[in-house]
Amino acid sequence: MSIQTGYAKPTFQKDKLSFQIPTKNLDQLCLVAKSTLKYLNQGQKYDPKAIHSRLLNSYGVSLEDTKATLHSVCQPKLSGSVDQNFRALRWLPDKQHAQSFAEKKPLLQRLPQDKLLMTKYYVRKINAQLQASQSHSFALYGLPFDETSLSIQEASLQPTLTRYRYGKQKILSGFLHQQKLAPALVWVNRSDLEAALLQGTAVATLNQRNRIFNVHRNNNIAYDRTIKPEQQERYWYFREVSHIQGYGKDAGIKVNIIPQVTIAGDVYQLGLGKVMLLEYKLGQQTKRELVVMADTGGAFEDNLYQIDYLSGYYANWDEYYEANKHLPDYVKAWILVKK
Repeated sequence: MSIQTGYAKPTFQKDKLSFQIPTKNLDQLCLVAKSTLKYLNQGQKYDPKAIHSRLLNSYGVSLEDTKATLHSVCQPKLSGSVDQNFRALRWLPDKQHAQSFAEKKPLLQRLPQDKLLMTKYYVRKINAQLQASQSHSFALYGLPFDETSLSIQEASLQPTLTRYRYGKQKILSGFLHQQKLAPALVWVNRSDLEAALLQGTAVATLNQRNRIFNVHRNNNIAYDRTIKPEQQERYWYFREVSHIQGYGKDAGIKVNIIPQVTIAGDVYQLGLGKVMLLEYKLGQQTKRELVVMADTGGAFEDNLYQIDYLSGYYANWDEYYEANKHLPDYVKAWILVKK
């Protein structure tokens, strides 16, 4: 059965899974599930773009089903086979839409008929300074000064705010700092800046203390999947937070996320908080993991062929690659719904 929404044509198939529920990282999974459930309980009026089950309604999956499923993964009695506890919808990729972005992207060119592309993201450990220097000449900026007292709803009614006026390339020139339009939270090099913008979160050790910076609000310029990250005009402003955070309409309430039990995906079509089962091969072994779709990003708007796995904390791409080179590029994926 296929349903068209926007450009995407995903397919979900009912499946019965007789194998046992994976028990790896259940405590961490529960923490992410509870935080996601707290966000969903804000109600659809608070964030209708993510608090819904719109596309999956036609498969008998409601928002209340999503909440019940998140609640169920925290129950100490959770055991037995997947089929005893959950309905399973096999998610097959939207290959037709993927091919429109496949030029110069071998992973999309090789996308199987029956598996999703699983990219990986991570929390960047950055080398930051409190003052600008020749080696650290790019800032993670907080919200511009003309917006610090505004809620996101109030800001949305003021299109002349600084945040909406400038693209990334203008900001990289140092314009915001020169004009004193926004506070510089910390100063970094270009590599760490790009990683923070791409990953959404960065951790810096300053004065022997870890400080976490998370994306706050963006400039409302769409992410362009046809160009490189360095060339984008989409830009994120940051704020300091106490936990690693994923999806959230605004800084006041975001979902707390944890590596290896969190994925990012198209919450705008599927709805936030879907519990998913991933399956892949490592050598001769079959690995299965439970995760929560608790994050998203610009690359996932109208994207039903890909998920992004939060893998861990790393200082650079080499460290990340060494720790994750065993993970596959494609996985079988099911959306689970509490019976």
